[in-house]
Amino acid sequence: MQAVAGVVHPICLDAKNEDGKKPFAVFYESHQELLKAAEQWTKGTAGTYITVASLVLTIMFAAAFTIPGGNNQQTGMPIFLDEKIFNMFLIADMVSIFVSASCVLVFIGILTSRYQAMDFYYALPWKLIIGIVLFLLSICSMMVALYAALSLILKGNHTGSRGFILGFMLFLGGVPVIILLVSQLRFIYKFIRSTIKNPVSSI
Repeated sequence: MQAVAGVVHPICLDAKNEDGKKPFAVFYESHQELLKAAEQWTKGTAGTYITVASLVLTIMFAAAFTIPGGNNQQTGMPIFLDEKIFNMFLIADMVSIFVSASCVLVFIGILTSRYQAMDFYYALPWKLIIGIVLFLLSICSMMVALYAALSLILKGNHTGSRGFILGFMLFLGGVPVIILLVSQLRFIYKFIRSTIKNPVSSI
């Protein structure tokens, strides 16, 4: 409809049919089923991402208080406080917490949207794109925190097999994350392309 509106004479946009309805009104009435289907899909997608992002938020929040290696009984400070890998764990954990929390808020904003026709033209697609990007960042930072935690746990123990264990765990965790990234990045690309595409070029 936006593509057609961009090429027709402005007078035609205000013209009325025999029922006294303008073109936009006729278009919206004839696409109510499509609008409802888009609303259901958007709500279902947002609900799924909220569930997973909330799970990531819960796990990483708990990990912030159960740090690997525990605390020194005398000082109460983390045992691996002076280790660089421990700082990487803390940074990755905090990033995952804040990003996943932001992701949840973005998708809550989507769920509470009015779902008007024009919302699907710009606002909802960009909210969905931002939410998915935040979700992917939370997953990646969670994997970094997991790798750092395993490195600290295995530090000084089983030194001969430490590299093998870390590599194996990184492979097990990396494969599904890579698959997720590839699928979601393609989804994001299509969404961005359809959102910023000039509607006139599609007719």
